[in-house]
Amino acid sequence: MSEQRKEGHPLLLAITGASGSIYALEFARLMERLGQPLHLVISETGTLVLEHELGPEGLRAIRALCQQEYPSTAIGAAPASGSSRWKAMVILPCTMGTLGAIMSGASRNLIHRAADCFLKERRQVVAVVRESPLNRIHMSNMLAFHDAGGTIFPAMPAFYHRPSSIDELARFFACRIAEFLGFQVDEMEAWKGI
Repeated sequence: MSEQRKEGHPLLLAITGASGSIYALEFARLMERLGQPLHLVISETGTLVLEHELGPEGLRAIRALCQQEYPSTAIGAAPASGSSRWKAMVILPCTMGTLGAIMSGASRNLIHRAADCFLKERRQVVAVVRESPLNRIHMSNMLAFHDAGGTIFPAMPAFYHRPSSIDELARFFACRIAEFLGFQVDEMEAWKGI
């Protein structure tokens, strides 16, 4: 973890076991550049997938970019309380199982409980879902999440900026999430039309 050197309400980054760990890494790097305090919780399967996709060095890199990490089993940690102050929560990537648990109210880990708490407190929660194709259960849960106050932000990269690498593609997507959350991202290349 980096030193506690940032001020303001932290943003909670939750990583689950869907493919797309590179998005989480680029988002954490962007928050570092923007000076946004970042706290972390990773599910057990999220750790396995992240290490598979990015290697142990990827996991170390994400942890180093965050000021605090909570075990996914720590149901009583700060993100599970309405009295804690947060900027937002981003579940990146978000499995359909995680979304289903949140929408059923089954708080089996800290990610589920934190999302439940953020929703009840009317705080911003963004779920970067990663599944294809979608079945009716997935779509029903996404609609229910939206109706509960959350935002579904599918892991759909853009190509109009002509990315030259996977890292650049993931970085652009991370910028899109950050701009949605209200950050000004100078490196973001906006669509200018054809």
